[in-house]
Amino acid sequence: MATEEFTDAIALLKADHRKVEDLFEAFESAGAGKKQAIAEQICTELKIHATIEEEIFYPALQGKIDDDTLDEAYVEHDGAKVLINDIMAGSPDDQYYEAKVKVLSEEIKHHVKEEEMPSEGMFAQAREAGVDLVALRDQLLARKQELTALAKNGGLPPATLTAVRLEPA
Repeated sequence: MATEEFTDAIALLKADHRKVEDLFEAFESAGAGKKQAIAEQICTELKIHATIEEEIFYPALQGKIDDDTLDEAYVEHDGAKVLINDIMAGSPDDQYYEAKVKVLSEEIKHHVKEEEMPSEGMFAQAREAGVDLVALRDQLLARKQELTALAKNGGLPPATLTAVRLEPA
């Protein structure tokens, strides 16, 4: 994961998107014995991706792109995190396991489409606003490497919600 692989932060984030799309496809065609490992890899990739976006990328865009775009991204992440935590705590024997992975895939496709949409999407807005995407790439990559190492050495904690409350106020 050298910085030269990615021209900027958007290239890094798009590479993450493609990797997860491939994993969802692999899950669909996998035999029963491999589904859990693939689902767990999907969840780990998404937890790392959401963390670097929420800790570094989204704050760098605050006040520079449309507020509604950022707000929706945080809420979409939280919807995905609820499913991620549930999938990670479950197994393919659970009644709704495959349905949860399928719905997570659909939520992620929607989120990616909104981020990558030409002209109106978050990435296009970031470019238009003149955000230093090369400096952001370096920050994102460093944090991603830390989280990847953590995931390999015992795992990441459950994903924490940012914008959604599960309990009544």
